[in-house]
Amino acid sequence: MRLVLLGAPGSGKGTQATRLTSELGVPHISTGDLLRAAVAEGTPLGLKAKAVMDAGHLVSDAIVLDMLEDRLSRADVAHGFILDGYPRNLAQADALDLLLRRLGQPLNAVVKLEVPIDAIVERTALRAHEEGRTDDTPETVRKRLQIYQEQTAPLADHYAKIRLLKVVDGIGQVEAIFSRILMALQHPQTVPD
Repeated sequence: MRLVLLGAPGSGKGTQATRLTSELGVPHISTGDLLRAAVAEGTPLGLKAKAVMDAGHLVSDAIVLDMLEDRLSRADVAHGFILDGYPRNLAQADALDLLLRRLGQPLNAVVKLEVPIDAIVERTALRAHEEGRTDDTPETVRKRLQIYQEQTAPLADHYAKIRLLKVVDGIGQVEAIFSRILMALQHPQTVPD
């Protein structure tokens, strides 16, 4: 199973990716984790990314895509993967599609966790309190959600048009949401032409 997880920050993608990894027996690939690992290991791409970040800039799509290509070329993804944090916009979706086609690993599905904004703000406030995170203030979360709406939300329409999108209600107990994801993955797409 080759799967992309979509959803706003705080929608539960990481939690569900961990469960899906165990259930499906395929690796969870987070582009944020890839980037941090490459920088920590001092790989050529990591050094390039570190120089960009040290200059106060965002790492380019090209660098992230190169890291992703390296990761998707490893043996442990031969039977699939769960991609989290990429793509974040339509240009990245097109680049990912080309990369996966070249690697002979097209996506099987894209799961979007649907969670109302108020629930996300509440979840992240709770997480901030429990984990002592100072970057999860309601104002910061709302700003992230605004960026998500502008840049990432249009991916749902893109993947619906090519019959890969599975929208899952992301409200409720973790196990119930996980069951909904598994059920969605077992059913064919019902998006009209």
